Amino acid sequence: MSDSAIHSAAGALGGIMAMTATYPLVFLSTRAAVKVQNETKSVVEAVKEILAREGIAGLYDGLSSSLLGIAVTNGVYYYFYERTRAEIILKSRAGSKGLSTLESILTGLIAGSATTIISNPIWVQTMNSEDEYATKRKPDGFYKTAINILAKAGLPGFWRGIGPALVLVINPVLQYTVFEQLKNFLVTRRRANSRLPGNALLTDWDFFVLGALSKLVATSASYPYIVVKSRLQAGQSEALKYKSSFGALSAIVREEGIEGLYKGMGSKLIQSVLTAAILFAGQRRIYELTKTAIASATKA
Repeated sequence: MSDSAIHSAAGALGGIMAMTATYPLVFLSTRAAVKVQNETKSVVEAVKEILAREGIAGLYDGLSSSLLGIAVTNGVYYYFYERTRAEIILKSRAGSKGLSTLESILTGLIAGSATTIISNPIWVQTMNSEDEYATKRKPDGFYKTAINILAKAGLPGFWRGIGPALVLVINPVLQYTVFEQLKNFLVTRRRANSRLPGNALLTDWDFFVLGALSKLVATSASYPYIVVKSRLQAGQSEALKYKSSFGALSAIVREEGIEGLYKGMGSKLIQSVLTAAILFAGQRRIYELTKTAIASATKA
């Protein structure tokens, strides 16, 4: 089993752990991001309504499709990221364990673009289900949602919002570039007083904190486009009038003011930072355990 494949599997499992732990916050941030000006129901009111109707379990409705989305997204991302990272290191500085800033950006662009194109259909279905549940009725199943999208918009409907989604590749690029550089800095400082290899110098807590910090930077910088992508993928009638990502940004500012670009940012920051922290720590631990298990099985 290749190293990139192990990273991919660990990333998928780590993503499932992180999404399960933070899913109610995902609901809150998504609901706030897609809320348009003429809606009178607040996020809090929508949550109270769901709690009254179905209890805590209602905040986890649609979790299965989100878990599929996060597993595919992280699995694909880690595969392409680690594969590209290994190739760059092999060709540029054999034996080196760290990427430069430019190398991190290039690696993130390749991994992020591949992930966005492959996973967008899953997130379109997930967003449609969440929006139906929050604003209208209990959503259809994953399969029926796919059939509905196909009937209404054809195959292109599964790539609705792909424009801003591709622009948002900047989010993981920033996240993993910041993470890589912070990790390199920490390893360099600790290596001066230790003979251990780079990975052994970092703890699970280090990965948790570095994952949180890197995601904080990335989400803060790219949030307006997160709002645009969420609205387009949700397929709201109001959002369908947007002819382009820039047009959507302009329309939101014109109709809702600058604050419209930052709806739900508080809950999104909490959710995304916590999710990233759990993901980075979980992925690292699962990767290490898997490598150890494979090594032990090979020796046996």
